[in-house]
Amino acid sequence: MRKILATGLFGLGLALGPSGVSAQQAIELHGASQFNDDHAFTKSLAKFGELVQSCYGKPLNIILHRNSELGLEKQYFEYMSQGRAVDFAIVSPAHMSTFSKAAPFIDAPFLFRDLAHWNKVLDRDLFKPIADEIAKRADVMLIGYAGGGTRNIFVNKPVATLDEIKSLKIRVQGAPIWSRTFAAIGMSPTVIAYNEVYNAIQNGVIAAGENEAAGVEQMKFFEVAPNLAMTKHAITIRPLAFSGKTFRNLPAELQACVIKSGKEAGAHGRTIESSEDAAKLDALEKAGKLKQITFKDRDAMKKLVDPVLAAYAKEIEADKILAEINSIE
Repeated sequence: MRKILATGLFGLGLALGPSGVSAQQAIELHGASQFNDDHAFTKSLAKFGELVQSCYGKPLNIILHRNSELGLEKQYFEYMSQGRAVDFAIVSPAHMSTFSKAAPFIDAPFLFRDLAHWNKVLDRDLFKPIADEIAKRADVMLIGYAGGGTRNIFVNKPVATLDEIKSLKIRVQGAPIWSRTFAAIGMSPTVIAYNEVYNAIQNGVIAAGENEAAGVEQMKFFEVAPNLAMTKHAITIRPLAFSGKTFRNLPAELQACVIKSGKEAGAHGRTIESSEDAAKLDALEKAGKLKQITFKDRDAMKKLVDPVLAAYAKEIEADKILAEINSIE
């Protein structure tokens, strides 16, 4: 749904330019975030809006819907694919799997050695084949990559070894690689909607979940699962996505600004989240809300996961991407 806010007489014979938008009209773009203004994803989207407006320099209204006002990330992606309600958003790759089996591979568990390795992979744009597939099949463009938070396991009891997490019921994202990964290390994974995790732990349906610091803080998971096992099993990548249908209806000059600003806003978001990650956890621990627990068997966990990741990459025809990622020093 392309939204135009008329600032003059509309539909009364005004001369339209090549884009179909008159000089007296301001183009209106809608973004969506599950979170409030303090979350790194919301900050990234706000930065994107600022950058686009500055770059374009013509009448342009950017409206950012926060706090799940327009639903959750899964809905945002569906809306962008359909060309209605949401024009841009940050979305988990797991929610793109309907259109691309390879999409969840973008931030699969144990894909990156550390933050430096993660940054090098993104700088080399190694996920372009996956982004191209998503654009073709879902008509949603991946114009930047935010994220940067290291994901750990929050749980309702202290755990520090593989034996202690064995058979533990944990919420995972909906993509198959997440269930396979956590099953391989002996846990009992189950897919639950993100906004239902808190109640699921509180009611004993599950005992744990996994997230980066920003999510743990925002969703107050520490209230029901105050023990954070520092498994460091993944580094978040959250694509900044833009509706292809919206994009094609924009003037060429604005299209160029969207592409440029998407890359810059993604990099801005990565800087924010990666720098805030440890500070958020330390603040929660200092306040007595959370206990960070060193996980002693991370290397053993990775050895169990590696063959699962390799098999998955081959299955979704991403084995060449995996080889390229592993080859980066």
